[in-house]
Amino acid sequence: MSKYAADTSVSVSNSKAEIERIIERYGAAQFMSGWSQDRAVIGFAMEERQVRFVLQMPPRDGREFTKTPTGKDRSDAAAYKAWEQACRQRWRALALVIKAKLEAVESGISIFEDEFMANIVLPSGRTVSEEVRQSIAAAYETGQMQPLLPDYSGETQ
Repeated sequence: MSKYAADTSVSVSNSKAEIERIIERYGAAQFMSGWSQDRAVIGFAMEERQVRFVLQMPPRDGREFTKTPTGKDRSDAAAYKAWEQACRQRWRALALVIKAKLEAVESGISIFEDEFMANIVLPSGRTVSEEVRQSIAAAYETGQMQPLLPDYSGETQ
């Protein structure tokens, strides 16, 4: 299966601008974006919540960019072009995810907190995902899990 927007020609800046337009259209009160070498961040305030998405960016010197599928070296220009394409693809996918989540809320399919739970920023500055990820992993490692289908009969087990 190929990645969504793998061959997109939409620039990263246009995808960022589209995300900003999307969240504004759905009622965001604030928007921010930033980046460092290995990640990009967008955040917004909506429904009395702060939301943050961290988009991990591929390393420019990654083998998938510096080598061809047959293992030959790519020129610097070709490697940069392949890396840039991967960045464009990720930004298009992020725009799709955000738009789909907001439309699900707008259409009454879901509620805001459920759609954005992992990305809601807590007072600590960490997202819900960052707070609970280790607890989830620990539960699976120890095997202390609740049944997949809980007993809703009202009887105690």
